[in-house]
Amino acid sequence: MKEYLDLVRLVISEGTRKPSRTGIDTISYFGAFYKVDLSKGFPLLTTKKIEWKSLLHEVLWYLSGEDHIRNLSKHTKIWDAWADEEGNLETAYGYYWRKFPSAQKDENGEWKVVEVDQIKYVIDEIKRKPYSRRLVVTAWEPGNAIKSKLPPCHYSFAFNVNEGKLNCHLTQRSGDIALGIPFNLAAYSILTQIIAQETELDLGFFAHTIIDAHIYVADKGSPLEKYDHLEGLKEQLKRKPLPLPQLKIAHKPIDELKFEDFELVDYQYYEKIRFEVAV
Repeated sequence: MKEYLDLVRLVISEGTRKPSRTGIDTISYFGAFYKVDLSKGFPLLTTKKIEWKSLLHEVLWYLSGEDHIRNLSKHTKIWDAWADEEGNLETAYGYYWRKFPSAQKDENGEWKVVEVDQIKYVIDEIKRKPYSRRLVVTAWEPGNAIKSKLPPCHYSFAFNVNEGKLNCHLTQRSGDIALGIPFNLAAYSILTQIIAQETELDLGFFAHTIIDAHIYVADKGSPLEKYDHLEGLKEQLKRKPLPLPQLKIAHKPIDELKFEDFELVDYQYYEKIRFEVAV
């Protein structure tokens, strides 16, 4: 996909090298932005194989609202490194999407916590007022973010309806170009398509702002060389993008969707490129 490859080129050519929390240096670029037209196909990278099943299980786990990984880890180990021994996760995106703790005063003026289902709110609001500019979902809860081992990276997204099409914009504080961004792009495109079907809208654009867009780098021969992502990304830049696949989703209410209700059609891809996760 050209938009992704252009992002890779931008970070490589204009980014600067700096240390990171992981102990591994990055080439970092501030304020990257791209957008893709979802009507032209489902934006799953073709210049390397993406693990589609793991990706879809992760999205459905988000939508479940669970704050533990016990069910997710049956299908993918993507969040295992961040959970405690019981499988609980301090920062569970879906928990905040579906059960955001909101402090509100009751009739006696006493504060109480009320859980807000932000996904339900957005869907209901689109049906009521499709041109609303308040279709925002957040996963950033300051108290949680202060103590979490990994505060939300993709922390806020907003929907926008224009000419009968649903658009989505994602804001991300930190983006791993090689590993994270391809998953984020595809995951939020799935979510946008689900909500477009639920609200009887066509697909518009997915737009993405990444505050710190970075590529992990390590010097050749160093003990950290296995974490270098630069050479793998340069290999991707040599590959010509293939036609995008299509995503078909069963017409069911969002909370009734299951893994088998999704069909990825005509996914063509180059061989996988292995990147090590910097924890």
